[in-house]
Amino acid sequence: MKTKIFLLISFTTMFLVTGYGCQNDNNKTKGVSATKQEPNKHQNLNISILLDLSDRIDPKKNANPSMEFYKRDLGYIESISKGFEKHLRSKPIRQDNDQIQVYFEPEPLNSKINDLAKNLKLSFTKDNTTKENIQKISAEYSSASKEIYNLAIEAKSYIGSDIWGFFKNKVSDYCIKPNHRNILFILTDGYMFHQDSKFREENKSSYLTPELVKSLQLNTSKYKGLILDKGYGFVKANDNLNNLEVVVLGINPAKGNPFEGDVINEYWITWLKSMKVKGPIIPPISADLPSNIDPIIQKYITQ
Repeated sequence: MKTKIFLLISFTTMFLVTGYGCQNDNNKTKGVSATKQEPNKHQNLNISILLDLSDRIDPKKNANPSMEFYKRDLGYIESISKGFEKHLRSKPIRQDNDQIQVYFEPEPLNSKINDLAKNLKLSFTKDNTTKENIQKISAEYSSASKEIYNLAIEAKSYIGSDIWGFFKNKVSDYCIKPNHRNILFILTDGYMFHQDSKFREENKSSYLTPELVKSLQLNTSKYKGLILDKGYGFVKANDNLNNLEVVVLGINPAKGNPFEGDVINEYWITWLKSMKVKGPIIPPISADLPSNIDPIIQKYITQ
């Protein structure tokens, strides 16, 4: 059973952007094209990243010769932060109120990780936002994230993470801003567990582990029928997330059950729909190489 600690890196950006300049007759086609793109170019972005720093990233316990899982996470973080930078550079900014913050749930015992979190708490205003500052975002987050992962691996002490409780008590306050496109990226293997919020309501639960999948006999091709007939799934933790998009990255099903990944996907998709997460909801994405995931992340952020 995997214990988890989650790091929430929240990117919040709000811009007041003026319109395009006047165009002459020879530039009408270009003006039409720009106008069509205006809703995307001018939208406010609020991007949050929730990191699972559990023993899934341990290079000894979960070794992967092609690329360790923690290095894959670092690649995903770099792609997300670069997508955020690309969005900022695409907009003619006149007023900024941008924030980058780090949250832990629960608070880690390692003071060095807490210090790194403080350093990652940044604010951007019209007085301090420059092209140079924007270009530093991905470098700063890549560097700090690498150090955080290294500290987590060296400590080998995981106090767990209450992801179900986070969605119940904090996601609305931390990840949703009015008048923004709110996106929450979750980097995790797909399992969910925390002792403080472990409970069941009839056939639904606040957790999912390989042991639970096996005990529910969801290890055959009949898994979907059983889930539907028995009502298996996560207990709904919220009911008003229609202004939040959620992208789950890094799914890594336990070996031995060819349908494990399908069960994880079914649990997550049904859960997100039950909480009215903004659609279309995309299926959780497997822990593929960062080079393969990068174009997916970039396109999703800039669409």
